[in-house]
Amino acid sequence: MIDDISSGLLDRTEGRGLVRLRTLIILRWLAILGQSGAVFIAAFGLDLDFDLGLCIAAIGASTIINLIAIFVYPQNRRLYEREVFLTMLFDVSQLAFLLYLTGGLNNPFALLILAPVTVSAMTLRPQSTVFLGALSIVLVSLLAFYYLPLRTQQGFVLRIPQLFIAGFWFAMVTGIAFLGMYAMRVTSETFAMSQALLATQMALAREQKLTDLGGVVAAAAHELGTPLATIKLVSSELLEELENNPELREDAELIRDQADRCRDILHSMGRRGKSDRHMMTLPISALVEEAAEPHIHRGKQVHFEFGPRRGGSERMPVVHRRPEMIHGLRNLIQNAVDFAEDTVWVETYWSEEQVTVRVSDDGRGYPSDLIGRIGDPFIRRRGRAEERNSRPEYEGMGLGLFIAKTLLERTGAEVFFSNACDQDGSDRVAGKGAVAETVWPVSALVEGLDTDQTGLGENQQIQI
Repeated sequence: MIDDISSGLLDRTEGRGLVRLRTLIILRWLAILGQSGAVFIAAFGLDLDFDLGLCIAAIGASTIINLIAIFVYPQNRRLYEREVFLTMLFDVSQLAFLLYLTGGLNNPFALLILAPVTVSAMTLRPQSTVFLGALSIVLVSLLAFYYLPLRTQQGFVLRIPQLFIAGFWFAMVTGIAFLGMYAMRVTSETFAMSQALLATQMALAREQKLTDLGGVVAAAAHELGTPLATIKLVSSELLEELENNPELREDAELIRDQADRCRDILHSMGRRGKSDRHMMTLPISALVEEAAEPHIHRGKQVHFEFGPRRGGSERMPVVHRRPEMIHGLRNLIQNAVDFAEDTVWVETYWSEEQVTVRVSDDGRGYPSDLIGRIGDPFIRRRGRAEERNSRPEYEGMGLGLFIAKTLLERTGAEVFFSNACDQDGSDRVAGKGAVAETVWPVSALVEGLDTDQTGLGENQQIQI
């Protein structure tokens, strides 16, 4: 299910940019105002001599394109990647042409060529950003040698020393490469995290719906138990009275058998209902076993162990049945079963201060090069060919462990990932492979070790 969610989220963004047309239009209007102001101040305020007509033509081209975009397309339109790329390509070319007309790298506004590259890094794929960055570097390099110099009305050429030109060129090239990679990396991680959090919310909503549905089933089983018992009692009495009437006796036997069948069906359905008041709290062992239930018949042995820590109370903690805890532990157990060779150990310990659930297996453990990133979303490892061929159906992205970690941390827990071979020996680990340890402070659990068992009162009536 996790892989389906993640692939669906990624597929929806395939081929789409993350920028609305309105955003690019506003940015271009700001660029047009800035360029117009700089050109007219230089021409009429500073009395500089340059080709004002060509500059106005270049600015006018941007204005025309903006007007076409406003009147032809709806401004809330989200652009395809190709459209965003062509827009950034025009902006870089237009700005380079203006710089050519106004002194090249002697013009301090040459720094603005970083803007389209940064926008591209935040919205486009790496291939498009690399092309645009390379083009920007080429244009900056050409502007260092080929340009129309700025002159005063008296004929003096305004230029800075060649050493400063070389330094400015190097700074521009470094800025294009650094800002492009920086923006691309930050945007990629932000997008991946937002998609992973969305998948987490979807998984939690699904678990909550199943919990609510189970409560309805449990309530239905409870409420229908009395009329079914009455039907069975009456049918049994009819059987005794109809001993001399075989035809009617068969009908009474059918009624009794069908009542028994209804009882069995409701009983099997009601076992999964957990929203009735007497099932809202349960021992930690029952919660862990319920989380592991879907994976205990998948061909691997799953061993459970429960017990107090040294000096801890013998009484087992009683906790609320929270969907976050069940789904989070279920994902950890699923991951262990997926990668175990034969056996998975699920150990639960408690003390006066903490409750710990440790999941370990006898597999290869977490990859050593990724151990520090376990729990992050969308991590991939380029394994060897034999490793990929051994499990061709499995292509993990770390999303399941991210969801587990996020949900468990919402309940107040801390989640630690390690390999059994890396343990310091202070605490015995059953498995030899990967270890996922979840630790709750007792105060974070709704029901602690010293909770008194009191009457639950009457069942609340379900409002339909």
